[in-house]
Amino acid sequence: MIVNERKTPEGRLVSVCDEAILGETFDNDGVPFEVTEEFYDGEPADEDRVVASLARARVANIVGSEAVDLAVEHGFVEEGNVLDLGGTAHAQLLRLG
Repeated sequence: MIVNERKTPEGRLVSVCDEAILGETFDNDGVPFEVTEEFYDGEPADEDRVVASLARARVANIVGSEAVDLAVEHGFVEEGNVLDLGGTAHAQLLRLG
């Protein structure tokens, strides 16, 4: 997996993706979803690093079956909130307050 952390005025923004889908585009009912290097490229990360990054996130975008499954497994995302983007999974995390 690949993780990218950014500090923003609103808090930490984390993006996570499966390494194999970086640069891919998926069709979501006629709407393309791009896993762009500009947004998702970062550092290779093992499961522990991804979990630690998601724990610090105010907002997170997670794409790819491996990354989303990990987020669900650790309680960051509910499985019912995972989207199927025509070949891969996508989820978002937003912490309020």
